[in-house]
Amino acid sequence: MSTENKKILGILAEFANPGELLKAAEKVRDAGYRKFDVHSPFPVHGMDNAMGLKQSKLGYVAGIAGFIGCTSGMVLQWWVSAVEYPLVISGKPFFSHQAFIPITFEMTILFAAVATVFGMFHLNRLPQLFHNLFYSEQFAKVTDDGFMVSIEAGDSKFEPQKTKAFLESIGGTSLEFIEAK
Repeated sequence: MSTENKKILGILAEFANPGELLKAAEKVRDAGYRKFDVHSPFPVHGMDNAMGLKQSKLGYVAGIAGFIGCTSGMVLQWWVSAVEYPLVISGKPFFSHQAFIPITFEMTILFAAVATVFGMFHLNRLPQLFHNLFYSEQFAKVTDDGFMVSIEAGDSKFEPQKTKAFLESIGGTSLEFIEAK
């Protein structure tokens, strides 16, 4: 079957080393592509900036959840000891916040940790059991010694032949169209 009859889902290009991959990511970003990703067997320092990625929202998720945990821990202890089950022990006040600090701290950590895990899954769109790149034969190299850039067909700037020519012009080799099977 010819390429024209199959639905093109994206394009994959290989680069020789991490330095070229970093430069390629900058050029793809500068060319206006937004739905692209880089693939490497190890993290490449500076890749987030090269791709133009924004700072993660995960810190805000953890901070808000920690604040909610802190507040709920303190309010729960206040409600139990001062409202629902008040006991006068040795003349101490019903609401003695100093005694509540350890539980409040633990609730802060618990809420922040749980929200961070689920927030990370959500922001990374996980679990993703299948991706279009799994259709590619050469994509398996990325776990060993491959440095690749993939551009999705859903990108507003994606045109198969122009995108292929662009990737070749910035040093991409072994270009492969990802097609639906």
